[in-house]
Amino acid sequence: VQLVESGGGLVQPGGSLRLSCVASGYTYSSYCMGWFRQAPGKEREGVATIDDDGNFDYADSVKGRFTISKDNAKNTLYLQMKSLKPEATGMYYCTADGRDLVVVVTPTGELEANFSYWGQGTQVTVSS
Repeated sequence: VQLVESGGGLVQPGGSLRLSCVASGYTYSSYCMGWFRQAPGKEREGVATIDDDGNFDYADSVKGRFTISKDNAKNTLYLQMKSLKPEATGMYYCTADGRDLVVVVTPTGELEANFSYWGQGTQVTVSS
């Protein structure tokens, strides 16, 4: 399984970015996929996930501002990010796993899932 992210960059607070992840090496449509991020000096955290039926989950910190989607014909996963805040700065990783992956949203609004496959990441920097 190969996951290749793109679309990161420098954006001002309040701006938007769309990340893409091209997947190969497996039956794309039957996998659960997601986005994680890791800010400098912090642990990696879940951002959003989407299953093979198109059901999605978001961390509370991005709900209403980020949208996860996928195009099965293009084997591509997207993350549309709007109203970006400086705390969104970090490396964003595309992830994938089998359709039976368990995704948990904790009582504190954090997204947790033990994905098996990871991309190399794309850097997002939100700064003026």
